[in-house]
Amino acid sequence: MPKKQNTFSSLTALRRRFANRAVHAGWRWMQQAGAVTAQTPGRLRFGAIGHGTRLAFPQGTVFGEPWIRLGDYCIVGEQVTLTAGMMPDLDLGTEPMLVLGNGVVIGRDSHVIADARITIGDDTFCGPGVYITSTNHSYDDPHQPVGKQWPRSEPVEIGPGCWLGTGAVILPGARLGRNVVVAAGAVVRGEVPDHAVVAGAPAKVVRRWEPETGWQPPLRTPAPVPIPDGMTPEQLRGLAELAETETA
Repeated sequence: MPKKQNTFSSLTALRRRFANRAVHAGWRWMQQAGAVTAQTPGRLRFGAIGHGTRLAFPQGTVFGEPWIRLGDYCIVGEQVTLTAGMMPDLDLGTEPMLVLGNGVVIGRDSHVIADARITIGDDTFCGPGVYITSTNHSYDDPHQPVGKQWPRSEPVEIGPGCWLGTGAVILPGARLGRNVVVAAGAVVRGEVPDHAVVAGAPAKVVRRWEPETGWQPPLRTPAPVPIPDGMTPEQLRGLAELAETETA
């Protein structure tokens, strides 16, 4: 290969590396600068946004912010839709329509659609792509397109400490108790008791905890052992090596 062509190829590769680094550095800067917090709300004027709460950039569709209240230390992922009311610029009265408690996590690409009141309790975690809605299409009139018929709305309540797996759907009128686990892809309607695991479409209780009997059916794996306070990485590695030696 001629020397001039080698030099040209090297300069092209060098320019691409610099451009790649510049693009990634610029995107990281945009993510930091575009995040929404109580101190940097941008164009969004929420009814309340708590201390330590952060909406990642880029945000999804957000409207009806005066009727949306976010607690402290919430994490809202990228491209999450948060809406109050059927469309922007409606007067929804004096009470909030969408309330997130403290420490709520909403995974990226999730939707929370509050045409009637939706409350999500403290420390509830939602995986990516979760869909929570208080409104559903009606299809009473067989002669009208479903999308043109007036929808039905019912409040949704999700208790504290719940976990909603990837792609879970919470339908209008659902009421989830405390520490409920919703399996990935489950479609939930109606009432779910405290300390239950639901799965399927429609979702059904597949496991439940009772004070007298514990988990029924019993858990198949032992509960994780928390790391003791003050344990160093070197000590953890030593314990892992000891466990491997004992099982060998």
